[in-house]
Amino acid sequence: MENSNNNGNNSNNNNKQQPQKKKKWFFSLVFSLLLSTLLIIISISIASTPTRFYNRPYIHNLRPKFVEQELHVLSTSSERIPRLAYLISGSTGDGESLKRTLKALYHPRNQYAVHLDLEASADERMELAKFVESEPLFKQVGNVRMVSKANLVTYRGPTMVTNTLHAAAILLKEGGDWDWFINLSASDYPLVTQDDLLHVLSTIPRDLNFIEHTSDIGWKEHQRAKPVIIDPGLYTVQKSDVFWVPEKRNVPTAYKLFTGSAWMMLSRPFIEFFICNAPEFCNTTVNHDLHFISWDNPPKQHPHFLTVDDYQRMVESNAPFARKFGRSEPVLDKIDSELLRRNADGFVPGGWFNNKSKSVFTVPHRAVANTSDLRPGPGAERLKRLISGLISAEDFDAKHCI
Repeated sequence: MENSNNNGNNSNNNNKQQPQKKKKWFFSLVFSLLLSTLLIIISISIASTPTRFYNRPYIHNLRPKFVEQELHVLSTSSERIPRLAYLISGSTGDGESLKRTLKALYHPRNQYAVHLDLEASADERMELAKFVESEPLFKQVGNVRMVSKANLVTYRGPTMVTNTLHAAAILLKEGGDWDWFINLSASDYPLVTQDDLLHVLSTIPRDLNFIEHTSDIGWKEHQRAKPVIIDPGLYTVQKSDVFWVPEKRNVPTAYKLFTGSAWMMLSRPFIEFFICNAPEFCNTTVNHDLHFISWDNPPKQHPHFLTVDDYQRMVESNAPFARKFGRSEPVLDKIDSELLRRNADGFVPGGWFNNKSKSVFTVPHRAVANTSDLRPGPGAERLKRLISGLISAEDFDAKHCI
């Protein structure tokens, strides 16, 4: 009986507990549903809220840093007469041509870096270095230096750019204050005196950059932009042309491609930052390289060698420089005599040294202390017509590198 009663009590207890368990289960289910619904509502609300409020710190931390964001354009020189920094470069066999071009370009206000690449023999580079070190005027003024660490330069390759940057860095470090950087080769030659050039440049803004350029690259997109090239100058000590890889690449879309001349005159602030697409420099470019060049047509890649037959066109171009000249080309003598008033193996006369006698202008032993004394000639008038025409042209603003 006792067992029977116990069993009956247990059965009653179980019957009472079952509804309680059902209630607990039901409440748990309802609570879970409510919690899930609440989480879904919160998720939908967050997703529908503009992401800039919630993701701003995350984006800010991952935002890439570009030097353009920290760019501060330096002020230009306030001197009345500007100063120029030249790179004159050459290769094997160019030593004598480089000396001649250097003397034709020389002025004590300017700075000069000369470079013979690694294709030239050690003897040829040593001879050029000896010439730079022993020339009395260069020693007196101290503004000519040879790039002692020669680079192997491949035409059309990135080593040509790196060599220019290398020389520019040397001139920035050792050349003191100057206003424009001009890169030339041993096959370039001036068509005006430095007095002419400095006189005209003293009348224009110092932030202008003379770069011949175009974004209408046409056929060059397929033949120049898409091919992958390898510059052997980066890997070997023997000069050869660039290697063309058969595979093509897509044209970049993050920036605009330009093509143009490898010869230019750039302002010092531009050289120091050297960022063509920085907004601070977009409106400072003049679409001209200040050269007279007789191109083959097409494809405008290798210029013709200039001769006496090109002389009149050179003069009428009003350009301060011309290229490309063969070594000891007779037209150089004509330019010396008629445009530069320079005698054989001499410097170009100007206001920077006294030479009142009728002796040949070879080595001016007594340089004028005041290098701002300029005596511009007919070349200044020609150059003034060129630059004035470029700057005052109706489409000048449309030709900026933007």
